[in-house]
Amino acid sequence: MPQPPQIVDSHCHLDFPDFADELPEIVARAQTAGVGRMLTICTSLPSEPDVRAIAERFPAVFYAVATHPMSVEKEQMASLDALLKIARHPKMVGIGETGLDYHYSADSAPLQRQSLLIHIEAARQTGLPLIIHARDADDDMARILRDEHTAGSFTCVMHCFSSSAALAEAAINLGFYLSMSGIATFKNSQQVRDIFATCPLDRVLVETDAPYLAPPPHRGRRKSRPIPR
Repeated sequence: MPQPPQIVDSHCHLDFPDFADELPEIVARAQTAGVGRMLTICTSLPSEPDVRAIAERFPAVFYAVATHPMSVEKEQMASLDALLKIARHPKMVGIGETGLDYHYSADSAPLQRQSLLIHIEAARQTGLPLIIHARDADDDMARILRDEHTAGSFTCVMHCFSSSAALAEAAINLGFYLSMSGIATFKNSQQVRDIFATCPLDRVLVETDAPYLAPPPHRGRRKSRPIPR
């Protein structure tokens, strides 16, 4: 029987309580299905030890760290020194998810932009990819990424991409990657499908964003904790 192709889940949240009672089984099922590696995302620096422990426990799991843009108002802002220190761990492979969310957290936009710049500098200095969350902030996101890339290059993944064609074009022109999630399967996501249909294949990643965004007919089967996507 032919083996399934090996893929990487470039963005999931294995530390969330949704998975606490069956984490070994989840990782095993993913590997059986052909998911050779998983990147579990830490959205809060205080959670980093727990996320790191998951990556250390499972050979197929790696991790990334940042302060989520929706958390910057209620958490101490991540410092460059803290990010650089964490990045020394051999299984820490990304800076994120960071970014801008004006849909749920527009009031904290100035703090989000300040936090994003710190994470961009961490990506520059470490050479690790920046992992970007962007929602209803396309103009600011495109401007900041262009300006900062001109000031000093870095690599970047546009996580769970569901923004405009203009932001997709800006990202691709900078040499960045677009990550496709279950959103591309939703009925009202034709624009997202059109963007990925024209995106160079070597600039497309895939992700589950688990426990979020399961595609039909599985959509909504797992409950998620309240960081909306």
